[in-house]
Order: sequence, then structure tokens, then C-alpha cells
Amino acid sequence: MIQAATIAWVIEAQGQYLFVEEDIGGVLTLNQPAGHWERGENLIEAAKRELKEETGLSLSPQGLVGLYHLELPHKTFWRHVFYARLPAPVDTVPEDSDILRCLWLTPEALENRPLRSHLVVEAIRDFEAGSHYPLSVLR
Repeated sequence: MIQAATIAWVIEAQGQYLFVEEDIGGVLTLNQPAGHWERGENLIEAAKRELKEETGLSLSPQGLVGLYHLELPHKTFWRHVFYARLPAPVDTVPEDSDILRCLWLTPEALENRPLRSHLVVEAIRDFEAGSHYPLSVLR
């Protein structure tokens, strides 16, 4: 079984969360800013790189929401979800051509919208429930 380590971000500002929109097989799909952890990077470097590529933002994570597991028939994903809180939504300019646009949405606005996986909503629920771990848990 192929395994992949990924990172993702929960970025909150005034009750809204930052999402990226991609065309997945002809369907406009929402995800958190996310991507693969590349060889030679530590997790924080990977998180910063992916956020910059997908949103144009240069932020450092404030903590970890949690570690998530998604098993598909062809691949197992290990998702490391970081968080940041901002005082207000900020403008974004995706650098990655696969990202069509970034959106600030409330969790309620996700209903009936195609999501990359159920982990998108799970991470937000966990964040809102207080799942905030210090970055010092990473070794």
C-alpha cells in the first residue's frame, strides 16, 4: 500500500475559514490549503510552502489541530493539520495554477458543496471544539 504524508491548514478569521477551490475531474471542489510533505522538509517548512503556493500567504502555524488518517483503496494518507487565527480575512493570490481561487466561508456554507474529503469538515469541527496543540509536540 502506498502511503503519503500531507499537511493542511485551518485558517480562521472572524468565524470564517480559508478554503481553496480546485477543479477535480470537472467538479469545483473545496479543500483547505493543503499538499504533500516533500523529502528534505520538516513539517513546518512543508506547511509554510504549501500555504504560500496555494494562497500566496506567508504565515507560520500557531499550532496543530491534529493528525488524521484517510485510507483509500489505492493509497493511505496521513494528514497533519495546522492552524492560524487572523484578526480579519485577508486577500489571497494563489501561485499554484491548480488553485482556481481562495474563499473565506463559514462552516455552514460548506453544506452541499463538494469537498476534497470528509477530513475538511472534521478538522474544522475539531478546531472549533478546542483541539489546539502546541508545535512542540512535533519532534
